[in-house]
Amino acid sequence: MSSNCFYAPHPAASNTFSQHVRRYASEAAAKSSSNTLLYSGVAAGAGFAGYMYSQRAQAEGQHGNTNESGAYGQPASKTEEGNIPAKAADPSKCFTGGDQGFVSLKLMESEVINHNTKRLRFHLPEDDSVSGLTIASALITKYKGPEMQKPVIRPYTPVSDEDTVGYLDFIVKKYPGGPMSEHLHNMEPGQRLDMKGPIPKYPWEENKHDHIALIAGGTGITPMYQLARAIFKNPNDNTKVTLVFGNVSEEDVLLKREWEDLENKYPNRMRAFYTLDNPPEDWPGPKGMITKELLKTVLPDPSKENIKVFVCGPPGMYKAIAGPKKSPKDQGDLTGMLAELGYNKDQVYKF
Repeated sequence: MSSNCFYAPHPAASNTFSQHVRRYASEAAAKSSSNTLLYSGVAAGAGFAGYMYSQRAQAEGQHGNTNESGAYGQPASKTEEGNIPAKAADPSKCFTGGDQGFVSLKLMESEVINHNTKRLRFHLPEDDSVSGLTIASALITKYKGPEMQKPVIRPYTPVSDEDTVGYLDFIVKKYPGGPMSEHLHNMEPGQRLDMKGPIPKYPWEENKHDHIALIAGGTGITPMYQLARAIFKNPNDNTKVTLVFGNVSEEDVLLKREWEDLENKYPNRMRAFYTLDNPPEDWPGPKGMITKELLKTVLPDPSKENIKVFVCGPPGMYKAIAGPKKSPKDQGDLTGMLAELGYNKDQVYKF
């Protein structure tokens, strides 16, 4: 496993990349500014050419045709007013927390994503209901096999939107010897799984922080995606987001298309960096595990007051980057790379 983080670009190109990334990491989010300088700096570093994504054409909506309404600007009649439907009631919530207990959900679909990962879709009890999850929160799952003395309970964060009606999507990686992940991968449509929640994590509100950094490994990406999706879905939230995502191989990079879509749509506020332990020969980005040098280059400066760094991944990653959590309610001490880089405990949250 390689520990090198970058290819060795020309010194001038590397310096240009670092300068522009640091500028991105330290500036407040602009409502409508050009990202040309930043992307030019990234392009100059040969090791980071793969992070460039073409911006999608932004088609402006056409509205205001003088003939678009049969009323031609005239007031609506009483009969027409009576046809206007009443405000729709808020959808019911499947998971309400408290003493609700476990809810049994039926598996609708099981889709293979890669060699050890599946996307599982569960049907909510009511077709017009939503999950009831908040940002950020998770669900706990329960399974008791025929040979088990007591059930296995594991937390999972759905990847479907909180406003999605009728179903929940999960991305689950199968771990050898992992009783819950193996059971989920073996489930067939029509079978049921008990779930409970929402289990609150980090309570988010719009513009709570100026800039957040998401450091993830493997399926630790799911709570990160839940948080980022909610931020960019809210037109009043101007938070900047930087993602650092470590994986074994390119096919292990989960939700990559979704992250690319966010980068293309919000180039001034969203940046993603991927590093691989076993990259292909033509991989243009960082190699090896997440390193302190990479974090120092792309993360917001710890001297900034209103920033937050989120960490989620396997135990070894937690230990190296921020130190382990003591329990679900105890974040534990901040150690590892983030402590060495000058971040304090209040600036870091471990999912």
